[in-house]
Amino acid sequence: MAMRTGAGPSTGSGRGNSATDPDDIIGKAYDPRVMGRLLEYLKPYRKQVAFAFVVMIVRAVSGLAGPTIIRLAIDEGMAKGNTALLGQMVVAYLLASGLNWVTNFTQIYTMAWVGQTLIYTFRTRLFEHLQKLTLSFYDHYEVGRIISRVIGDVGVMQEFVTWAVVGVFSDIFVLVGIIVAMLSLNVPLSLLTFTVLPLMVIVTAIWRRRARETYRQVRRKIAAVNANLNENITGVRVVQSFSREGVNAAYFDRLNREHLDANMDAARLSSLFFPAIDIIGSLATALVVGFGGVAVLEGGLTAGVLVAMVLYVDRFFDPIRDLTQRYNTLQATMASGERIIELLDTEPDILEAPDAIELPPIVGHVKVDHVTFGYSDGVNVLHDINLDVPAGQTVAFVGETGAGKSSLVALLSRFYEVKKGAITIDGYDIRKVKRESLRRQMGVVLQATFLFSGTIKDNIRYGRLTATDEEVTRAAQTVGAHEFIATLAKGYDTPVGEGGVTLSVGQRQLVSFARALLADPRILILDEATSSIDTHTEQIIQRALERLLKGRTAFVIAHRLSTITKADQIVVVSDGRIAERGSHQQLLARQGMYYDLYTMSFRREQREKALAELAEGREGVGSRG
Repeated sequence: MAMRTGAGPSTGSGRGNSATDPDDIIGKAYDPRVMGRLLEYLKPYRKQVAFAFVVMIVRAVSGLAGPTIIRLAIDEGMAKGNTALLGQMVVAYLLASGLNWVTNFTQIYTMAWVGQTLIYTFRTRLFEHLQKLTLSFYDHYEVGRIISRVIGDVGVMQEFVTWAVVGVFSDIFVLVGIIVAMLSLNVPLSLLTFTVLPLMVIVTAIWRRRARETYRQVRRKIAAVNANLNENITGVRVVQSFSREGVNAAYFDRLNREHLDANMDAARLSSLFFPAIDIIGSLATALVVGFGGVAVLEGGLTAGVLVAMVLYVDRFFDPIRDLTQRYNTLQATMASGERIIELLDTEPDILEAPDAIELPPIVGHVKVDHVTFGYSDGVNVLHDINLDVPAGQTVAFVGETGAGKSSLVALLSRFYEVKKGAITIDGYDIRKVKRESLRRQMGVVLQATFLFSGTIKDNIRYGRLTATDEEVTRAAQTVGAHEFIATLAKGYDTPVGEGGVTLSVGQRQLVSFARALLADPRILILDEATSSIDTHTEQIIQRALERLLKGRTAFVIAHRLSTITKADQIVVVSDGRIAERGSHQQLLARQGMYYDLYTMSFRREQREKALAELAEGREGVGSRG
């Protein structure tokens, strides 16, 4: 991936460039299925939403009362010299304005609380759901898309709930109220105002059609920017090692410039649309002032009615403008809601059996009985595997890359489900026991060791949170990690950074060994756990492994065959089948596939050892010089 960085658009990273990308879809303006599901999440907050609706009605009525109060002040107070009524109208206007402010604050705060709480619920449920999904889901679903669902799409839901749920009804209620108020004041002037509505409909239709494509372009361009940014950060070591900073910066600048241009197109469209609405509103106001002014001069209309009509006309276009903007919010909500629902409705490939039981404390007798497995239909990677491992034995799997070794141990951990056959532990079919009770008694150490942000102590204690500091130290001492930890300034409280970046590969492996040991599993799986470490660290781990594996059933996938010569069974896997099995000496004597693999491995390790010794010798000469 990193080698493509900055070279140009890549199909692997630029998901936002695809016209069929679900992240690129703006969505329908209204989808009853999506809306129904979203309203289900609002049910627990129906009292708060109902309260917000009541407050909205009071706010709308207090706002609509303003022009009417001004009309009474002019026609009944000022025109008739009724100073008492005029004073009352001033007080009434101030009270209406104060009530409008209080209810507006209450409505916004209430719906903001509902929106934030709903977002908390959404993200919590999504996180819990993601934890339950099986590895096959993550094999086909990019991490970036998942984060986009949990952060971006859920954020759109917040905007919808906070501003649109009550806002749409508020705008409609205010619009209807203004129309009723205008008609009650003067029908001819009201109808005159409505003559500009067809022009507004045409302008809005054109803008909406153009806005849809413009905002889609913005989404495409920001997706490309994010993808390129992620790729460059992830592959920064490769970028710097090939001195690609300048080229990559130029390519990123081009993507960023395209995003800027797309945003400017959207801004240009908005700068045309909203002033156009203001011009149409001004035209309506001019018509009312012109014809209404003539009517006032001729005595057919009072000044108070004309002023009230002008105020209502000025407010008439506000809810229309808001509804137009909320249309985009509603579109984005439908698209984001559909993506969230799609994720929440994704079922794990591996489900607990209805009658699944708790796996009792195990001894560790594992039996693989005629197991066949494939990651996709019609393509099997394991064929009719049979294996009997008594409790306490160590079994090593060797073979070429892609032979099926990791697939076999993944089935044992029940990260995937067997297609045919069965795997039993102490006679219990692992498909008929609860996964948590199974994995609680298993430990896994992978080649690509992952450490979580936090301290060394936190990571060792990860598998058993109740462990004391003394137990943590004892586990580290057992696997040989204590020596390097003790040399650190903060010891076990040293932060490891994201993914353990502050530690070397070998140190991360030692910490992962201590983590597995502290969890005290009955079955231990080591998936090429010693392939990425230096010779010195390997010797430390070899000594630790003898203590770590003692009394446990262990499955070891070995890259360096010298590390598994003492295994009780060595199983050679080739093309998804067991080609050979036996002890180290038995397989060497047979001079078959294992003999060839071991001979090549031995020669390679000898070369690596010689090169390491040569490098150490040169360092020694340099230091003496």
